[in-house]
Amino acid sequence: MIILNLIENNKILLGLISSVIAVVAYIPYFLDIFRGKTKPHIFSWFIWGLLGGITYAAQVVKGAGAGSWANGLTALICFVIAILSITRGEKNITITDKLSFSGAIFALILWFLTKNPLSAVILACVIDTIAYIPTFRKAYYKPFEETLSSFVVTTIGIIISLLALEAYSTTTWLYLAVLISSNSIFITMLLIRRKLIKNRKNITIV
Repeated sequence: MIILNLIENNKILLGLISSVIAVVAYIPYFLDIFRGKTKPHIFSWFIWGLLGGITYAAQVVKGAGAGSWANGLTALICFVIAILSITRGEKNITITDKLSFSGAIFALILWFLTKNPLSAVILACVIDTIAYIPTFRKAYYKPFEETLSSFVVTTIGIIISLLALEAYSTTTWLYLAVLISSNSIFITMLLIRRKLIKNRKNITIV
């Protein structure tokens, strides 16, 4: 009960903390991009930026307040990463990537046309998940070309954003919950793939 009261009375503080985390989380990611270590997939980051900007606007309209700040900042960061991906990102664009991108764009069009708030949010979640496919596929084969710490810290920030929401409705919380789930699955996959590849290298050396 005490914890719930603290959360309820510190929405602005939680919003500020989640916003700071949203920015700090991507510092290692940007550094790794310029070092040539991390190679983001343009399809994923462009859709995430577009979707994040739209859902941020929807959250503001629905009174999400401080809980929406991090989402707005993250959308801006995603667009910057998408731009950097043009010259510094993944060059191996597969048919699966193109189909995923086309599916995400098609779902976005449906999202714009829908008049039902619940349907719109569900579509947003579907779009975000589809947009994850190119990055997930690339990271599966090249797990060391993604900055793991950025995804971990970003997920923590999203959890805090969820707690910072000033109005709870399907429109405000569902998208954030899906982001937490998708990131958690991605992080788990990266950890497993990195461990498997390291083990194979050790076996080869022996």
